[in-house]
Amino acid sequence: MAILLSEENPLHASPALYVVATPLGNRQDITLRALAVLKAVGTVAAEDTRHSMRLLDAHGIKPRLLALHEHNEQEGATRIIALLEAGQHVALITDAGTPAVSDPGARLVARVQDAGYAVLPVPGPCAAIAALSASGLSTPHFHFVGFLPNKTTARKAVLESLRGLNAALVFYEAPHRVLETVEDLAAVLEPVREIVFGRELTKLFEQIARMPLSEALEWIKADPNRQRGEFVILLGPAPQAEGIPPDAERVLKLLLAELPLKSAAKLAAEITGVAKNALYDYALTLKK
Repeated sequence: MAILLSEENPLHASPALYVVATPLGNRQDITLRALAVLKAVGTVAAEDTRHSMRLLDAHGIKPRLLALHEHNEQEGATRIIALLEAGQHVALITDAGTPAVSDPGARLVARVQDAGYAVLPVPGPCAAIAALSASGLSTPHFHFVGFLPNKTTARKAVLESLRGLNAALVFYEAPHRVLETVEDLAAVLEPVREIVFGRELTKLFEQIARMPLSEALEWIKADPNRQRGEFVILLGPAPQAEGIPPDAERVLKLLLAELPLKSAAKLAAEITGVAKNALYDYALTLKK
């Protein structure tokens, strides 16, 4: 990899694509390195050029802008590779946060790498990490899901596939779908899990709220303002059962999704060999 020319020059000696994180909302969250790179490159590829222009104008940056979004990413990648071939440096930004994380950019990055050019991250704001840091969830692991499917059936199927993970689950959600998503979370996952809503992070109406999943639907319905803005939703893992092997626990949870509690515990005991009473008691805690 090429090295920096000097501390005053933020760009590498050879043309490269810079994946630059930008603020989620508060413009002061942009890094000094991000500003230096955006000022130095010849072209900035942006998801929404009008939106990004406001950020760039606020910092006195006036680059050539190129639109790159989900509908033109392949075409945009071809144009960007041509700029790199001509010796230019290019920066990629998204509307907010880190590009290529539930946002356009991953296909561009792969195309640029395949063409033989360096892709360099300029780290900074990320909604998922920001929400996790202020969530109060103590689990050492997390699983980033991003946006769930739009349709309830597909959404529930994805949630079912995630039930057994011993990790916090991290979702992004839009305001017009958040109520439906919370309804499906409550229907599929254990009510004793903790849920955290990170709403409008770093913006004027920022809100972070943690509660049991059993209370989430009532909470979000209680005030229409709680359904506004961009969301990061975090789910803590299900409580682990003492003395019950993980495989038996997984079988029990799958059966509880389809059968009454007593029948699920009995069948899980027959399948796994674990004592029925222990499985029944644990099933009761999941259903509270």
